[in-house]
Amino acid sequence: MAQYYPDAESGRLEFKEKIPENQQIIKTIIGFCNQFGGRLVIGVANNREIVGVPESKIDAIQEQLSQAIYQSCSPTIIPHLYSQRFGEKLLLIVSVTKGMKPPYFMQSKGIQQGTYVRVGRNTLKANLDMIEELRLQGVGKSYDQSPLHYADRKELDLKAIAHFLQTRKRGQANHKVTNAVLQSYSLTVMDHQQEYPTVGAALLFSENPQRTFPEAFTILSQFEGAQGRKVNATQDCTGTLFEQADCAYEFVLSRLSRSFEIKGKKRVEILELPEEAIREVIMNMMVHRDYHIAAPNKIALYTDRIEFFSPGIFPGPIDEQDLEQGISFIRNPVICKIFREAGYMEKLGSGLITLFQSYREAGLKKPSVIQGNGFVKCILPREKEVVSGESWKISIVNYLQAHRVMTSMEVCNLLAISKATAIRRMRLLIQEKRVRLVGKGAGARYELA
Repeated sequence: MAQYYPDAESGRLEFKEKIPENQQIIKTIIGFCNQFGGRLVIGVANNREIVGVPESKIDAIQEQLSQAIYQSCSPTIIPHLYSQRFGEKLLLIVSVTKGMKPPYFMQSKGIQQGTYVRVGRNTLKANLDMIEELRLQGVGKSYDQSPLHYADRKELDLKAIAHFLQTRKRGQANHKVTNAVLQSYSLTVMDHQQEYPTVGAALLFSENPQRTFPEAFTILSQFEGAQGRKVNATQDCTGTLFEQADCAYEFVLSRLSRSFEIKGKKRVEILELPEEAIREVIMNMMVHRDYHIAAPNKIALYTDRIEFFSPGIFPGPIDEQDLEQGISFIRNPVICKIFREAGYMEKLGSGLITLFQSYREAGLKKPSVIQGNGFVKCILPREKEVVSGESWKISIVNYLQAHRVMTSMEVCNLLAISKATAIRRMRLLIQEKRVRLVGKGAGARYELA
């Protein structure tokens, strides 16, 4: 009987069925080391089935890989190699922790061509923006804390800073704009006895942020239909991040439909989508995007969905299936702290929890968050989650009676639904004790209870 590895592939775990070429392994190990650490498991197929590695070759392979990684990477990476037995099968595991001196790269290709990062389950070559962010991480800094050496403190809007200090959610009476206060918020930094505004200060409190960061704005578009071939309305949101957030929020809400219902003696307005969901996604765009990348945020409204596009990948080791766990990693600590104290954000890690919870309560189709090569896209459906009658249950039972087992993908194909909907429906059948789940992750199968 086939055995399956207990964990699924992720940003910190990769499977190889056979021993790959050294260069493939080195790229993956560099990607792990540049970000969150990880394990490369050799002897496991893509579907998580354990095929094993020849036991007679384990020692020689360990020695070969250890030498190749040590000699090929800069700064030096010393991996931990070990074997693990599953029944009669033996696996070889190459494990590394997050490196303390990024960026790590392949010596033969140089830093610009040989630096790799993990994007979801893939290892990709890092672009120059990613390499610069890795450099800052190596010295314990974020991009929004970096000084703008070509700018002057006079470019900051001190009235706006004073207003923030006066209204911030910290209960402090002192709201004077002093050097000490500016430096405590990393709005200015001292460098060679000269005070400079930071990237975060320019984005939050300068009178014209786009003069310094021309692409740090938000493009809003409303399309006709679901395909996006004709634009009905468009707007560019510029100014500070606060102004962009307000502008984007008002634009989206103004184009959503409204209905009314009577509660007691009052007529209550009901928005098509939860306001808190819209707000949280927009706040995430402003706070967590990668401002190294010279590209704007984009929000596109279609008849069946709204897409929110922001430059940069996840700032921490978050897998797409774990987004409802409340895990939070901060890319821009200056922006994040000020947005939170200004009342634009609630507690850290609560945004995506609020998003998914508000959608469930409204009976809407589940939102999706997709990490691509250099971008994150959040899609908010504008349609209700509809489960019609009992016919789909009969179809599942009939299929299992004929085939004994089925996968989530087979459920999708049988019912012509998304994977998320398929999983929700199968959970309902499990609760009703009609079917049961065997295995986990990619190796999971359903069978009749």
